[in-house]
Amino acid sequence: NHTRTSEFILVGFKSHPGSQVLLSVLFSTMYIVTVVGNVCMILIIRMDSSLHTPMYFFLENLSTLDICYSSVITPRATLAFLFGRRSISYNGCASQMFFFSLFGTTEAFFLAAMAYDRFTAVCNPLLYPVIMSRRLCVLMVMGSYLSGCINSTIQTGFSFGLSFCGHREINHFFCEVAAVIRASCSDTLVNELVMLAVCGSIIVGTAMVVFISYGYIIITIIQMPSAESRHKAFSTCSSHMLTICLFFGTVFFMYAQPGAVSSSNKSNIISIFYTVVIPMLNPFIYTLRNREVKGSLKKQLKR
Repeated sequence: NHTRTSEFILVGFKSHPGSQVLLSVLFSTMYIVTVVGNVCMILIIRMDSSLHTPMYFFLENLSTLDICYSSVITPRATLAFLFGRRSISYNGCASQMFFFSLFGTTEAFFLAAMAYDRFTAVCNPLLYPVIMSRRLCVLMVMGSYLSGCINSTIQTGFSFGLSFCGHREINHFFCEVAAVIRASCSDTLVNELVMLAVCGSIIVGTAMVVFISYGYIIITIIQMPSAESRHKAFSTCSSHMLTICLFFGTVFFMYAQPGAVSSSNKSNIISIFYTVVIPMLNPFIYTLRNREVKGSLKKQLKR
């Protein structure tokens, strides 16, 4: 029989009481920057008709996703660090895991879709408007969310089907899948294998789309006759490449390797990068390394 506990206690970073205020200030500052930066990105794209292209359609959706992704984790973690309110209800923990998995998985598929968009723009520029139609872009976004929903349902269902034997402490600052599995008193081998298989296949699958797309992009850029063409093509892809390296690097370390469930202290620190830092950095990466966005921002500020 499964033992149902009414609430869990999130004890991540609790062993450093002197740093609680610093962590709350850090998390709240990064969250505000994340929301403001991504909202600005959305407004810039919506207000400038020249940015109503497939690439910026994906960027707008990525910014919306990053706000949601960070909002699932950061506000609650900030309150926990500041006021010590570390308890979370059973249903609240399940909900947090579901939405965290949903938005995290969706982001991986978004980045793969954006890589395909850049591949089409660089390698098939004449067919780009035909291939990357509005309908295809909407379907890719909807497909990304559907894939995220399937994965989060599997992960949440398997994790909260475990017994907890009255053990309520989760060694993390949010209800992350591996941390909840570690808190169980059940045999978790099946859960670990499911997490490795499902998350691993999603990460490796989306990463393969990215690497193959950029393999063709790099070959095409090298073969371009003029230095100006090569620079222009590379500049449209460089910001996306940086985002990919940050996201897939941290997520692969967390979920796509054996033994990911057992390392709790490392996962707490690494989780900060893909739940708090990357959503904050994304609008800056795409703004500072993108001539069109910088030009549009200057235009809006002049108005």
